[in-house]
Amino acid sequence: MERFYREMLLIRRFEEKAGQLYGLGLIGGFCHLYIGQEAVAVGLQSALDPERDSVITGYRDHGHMLAYGIDPKVIMAELTGRAAGISRGKGGSMHMFSVEHKFYGGHGIVGAQVALGNGLAFAHKYRDDGGVCMAYFGDGAANQGQVYESFNMAELWKLPIIFVIENNQYAMGTSVNRSSAEDQLYRRGESFRIPGIQVNGMDVMEVRGAAQTALDWVRAGKGPVLLELKTYRYRGHSMSDPAKYRSREEVQAVREKSDPIEGLKAEMLAAGVSEDSLKAIDQEIRKIVAESADFAESAPEPDAADLYTDVLVEQY
Repeated sequence: MERFYREMLLIRRFEEKAGQLYGLGLIGGFCHLYIGQEAVAVGLQSALDPERDSVITGYRDHGHMLAYGIDPKVIMAELTGRAAGISRGKGGSMHMFSVEHKFYGGHGIVGAQVALGNGLAFAHKYRDDGGVCMAYFGDGAANQGQVYESFNMAELWKLPIIFVIENNQYAMGTSVNRSSAEDQLYRRGESFRIPGIQVNGMDVMEVRGAAQTALDWVRAGKGPVLLELKTYRYRGHSMSDPAKYRSREEVQAVREKSDPIEGLKAEMLAAGVSEDSLKAIDQEIRKIVAESADFAESAPEPDAADLYTDVLVEQY
């Protein structure tokens, strides 16, 4: 429990700090925060084997990288466009990447990462390395055509892939029940014979259990699984979104009744963890986040000549 609490709290505090830095003009371009959805990445990725499994996601990717144990300093440096960033300051918020951690992005084109996830899964099967790909996408991307082409291919070839729909209720500004004829998204794989599971994405322990069930199915060679994680984002779609399509009362009600961090905190207190130890964790996390911001602000920007590097791969 403490590990999950610590990881979710790190994402929450990190994203809050990123929002502040964006407001100060230290982060440019797009910035999609993960606040409210912490239990999804933490619960799912805690079940993966970092030595063989791979992850790919869309543009709301900071939380996934933190859940994967990647250094907050290099993530914050990337957000602020510094040379020390994990993508050398060239990717920014939406295009982070780490081959070392088998984290293949961070992708800005809605739904495109799902087909790429199929490619990663095919590579796992081809190499017979026992790995599984976890491909995240949102409720908006769930209506993209390439997603269904990927479903069909994955089931035909029994690819080792878990399709994860992070249903945070709103695709940019449109609610899922206004944009989707079938808004029970875990059913979207039925016509391809892909089993689906709907999960409370605000409960990290339930998410972890669903992840293990899905991994057991896929590792047994039975083909793909579709997980729909019912979650919620507290902030706008991106930092430029005033979120006028929903009421403050709606957001506040979710915070009060379903917050993933407060829910786990209550469980820990009931299990005998002291309030003082939880405060100590919060102080420790705040220090880590402050240090990541200081590191990012003081790190140099890339040289102008770096505009011409990492553009092409030359093969001889």
